[in-house]
Amino acid sequence: MLTSADLEELRRTALGTADPLGVAADLALAVEENRLAEPEDAGFALTLAAEIAEVRARLDAALSYADRAVAAAPASDAAAAGFATALRARILFRVGGRDDEALAAVTELRPLLSEQPDAPAYVSAALEAGGRAAVAEEWLSAAADSLISARGEPSTVASEEAPGVLFFLLQQRHRVRRDLNLPHDKQDDLADRLEAQLTRRAAPPQSAEADLVFFPQAEFAKVLAAAPELAEVYGPDWDAHRARLEKHLVGQADAGGVSLSVLRASADGLAGFARQHGGEPTDADIRNRYATELAAQPGAHISWPPARNEACWCGSGLKYKKDCLPRSR
Repeated sequence: MLTSADLEELRRTALGTADPLGVAADLALAVEENRLAEPEDAGFALTLAAEIAEVRARLDAALSYADRAVAAAPASDAAAAGFATALRARILFRVGGRDDEALAAVTELRPLLSEQPDAPAYVSAALEAGGRAAVAEEWLSAAADSLISARGEPSTVASEEAPGVLFFLLQQRHRVRRDLNLPHDKQDDLADRLEAQLTRRAAPPQSAEADLVFFPQAEFAKVLAAAPELAEVYGPDWDAHRARLEKHLVGQADAGGVSLSVLRASADGLAGFARQHGGEPTDADIRNRYATELAAQPGAHISWPPARNEACWCGSGLKYKKDCLPRSR
């Protein structure tokens, strides 16, 4: 029997297994043989199978799983049904020759843009798979205009509130417009302002330098191996770590910052600083003071940004335009 927890674990790990397609087939078989501890998880299991097959470019299998996922999605869970339908439309676009069917399916989901926080992401992903990013931008803009007209433009994200539909709608619209190289507009400004407020609300107080601490890949792995809880601070993996820094640097540049850089850190350096000052790397004060010490060392600074065709600042060996430049999006 597969429990809901088992499915969540497979969602995180399936693509890293030796046989992801075998995992997808097993998920579909578990549904067929009624081996789910919670029968209402059938749609989730089949959606996961479809996503795995899609990533591995087995589009016929992905479409078969997606067809079944749409049929199995609980009628009471509009979000799950919407995601399954959008995934099926995305696969139809990629199969080729079925664009009209795909567009009709995703068009049915358009009203959800103003109703469900996740809808802007999965609807725009489906449209972009069909080369219709401009349509996604049009739909997202219209939905945002409608909500703002009905509710007024929010000037803040209240500390006691979770982000609402408009927040996620604006963020997704902002991403799509950046990918289309469209000029910044009033709604983009609002998206940036609300995101900055939410980030400040969620983040613990820390020094300005602490936002710029960068661990090369091997050092990052050592940091998380020694203190896994620091994933909440530096990112759950190295890609997320670099994306956080790139986005922060882009924000500084947009605000007029010049001569920007990240601060090269090491796992031993952080641990040694903590021991020297009678604390632990998990202490926010220790991390802030370590960052301040790094900032005083000229050799710790890695200049940002490199030219698009130059080596990326993170040391991966790839060109900046192929590596960290897109991460801020």
